[in-house]
Amino acid sequence: MLKSRLLHPQILAALARAGHSSKVLISDGNFPHWTRKGPQAEVVYLNLAPGNPTVTQVLDVLLTAIPVESAEVMDYPRTGPYSLQKDPEIWGEFIQTFRNAGLDLPLTRVERFQFYERAQSPDVCLTIATGEQRIYANLLLTIGVVR
Repeated sequence: MLKSRLLHPQILAALARAGHSSKVLISDGNFPHWTRKGPQAEVVYLNLAPGNPTVTQVLDVLLTAIPVESAEVMDYPRTGPYSLQKDPEIWGEFIQTFRNAGLDLPLTRVERFQFYERAQSPDVCLTIATGEQRIYANLLLTIGVVR
């Protein structure tokens, strides 16, 4: 019987195979999970229903299981049909979730197609598909070291 907050066996197995500098993608409901997955990535479909679970809920639990040294988000366009005028609110939630876990991590913005390339890297060990409905809610974490 496990006592940890993280209980999902497929996620635990993927993280156990990972190491320093491995990457974990927590993706929103719009992300092309299968066609943009890394060649080594285990894909876990937690997208049970629209909005359930959220990327932030998954992040909160993951931070109890792995050390994180960096975080990248998919930057948004300033013009066009998917443009935003300010940062997505969920980015603030990411920062607050990191702070709640005792981490002071900035979010590194990565252009959309560069983000897709990073998500397809052999370094990505795990992609977690969520039911997150907010746009630009994809988060690519780099695993740090246990001190």
